[in-house]
Amino acid sequence: MFSPLNDTALDQLFRTARTYNAFSGEIDDATLHRLYDLLKFGPTAANACPARFVFVKSAEAKAKLAPALDAGNRDKTLAAPVTVIVGYDMAFYDKLPVLFPHTDARSWFAGKPEAALETVALRNGSLQGAYLILAARSLGLDTGPMSGFDNAKVDEAFFAGTAIRSNFLVNLGKGDTSSIFPRSPRLGFDEACLIA
Repeated sequence: MFSPLNDTALDQLFRTARTYNAFSGEIDDATLHRLYDLLKFGPTAANACPARFVFVKSAEAKAKLAPALDAGNRDKTLAAPVTVIVGYDMAFYDKLPVLFPHTDARSWFAGKPEAALETVALRNGSLQGAYLILAARSLGLDTGPMSGFDNAKVDEAFFAGTAIRSNFLVNLGKGDTSSIFPRSPRLGFDEACLIA
């Protein structure tokens, strides 16, 4: 076991971290590699790692993404240094012989109904998207996770001909503090938790 993180680290990851609506700065490719190299270690069921990430940086990629964005998200997303499309691979089980080699985990999923696969892929891909947010914060980046886009258009533009489906988007950069509202309340322990 490691020692608990200090208050500065906890603030950066959770307590003072915010969801931003405007960003500045630049993010180089090396930082995106570092980001993935952190988030990939977060746990998923059977080490399935179903998330797939598209780092939208170029003008061409932003032009492909733009028609899928809701009006309220378009300008801020196109202005962000990077927007991450967090997707999930419905054929994740094809990677299990490498990712979970000590047993035939592929047989647990191959040929199963799509709804069962969707549950596993979406749940674990969402976990990996959350790891991305925390990894980004740990590297000093601010984040703006969101829905508010047309999944079918994103899938057609970025994942056509694959088994990958879009889940949500995350804008990355240096957050503009003027773009956020005062922090909204959170549920207290007794409202959200039960020790059984």
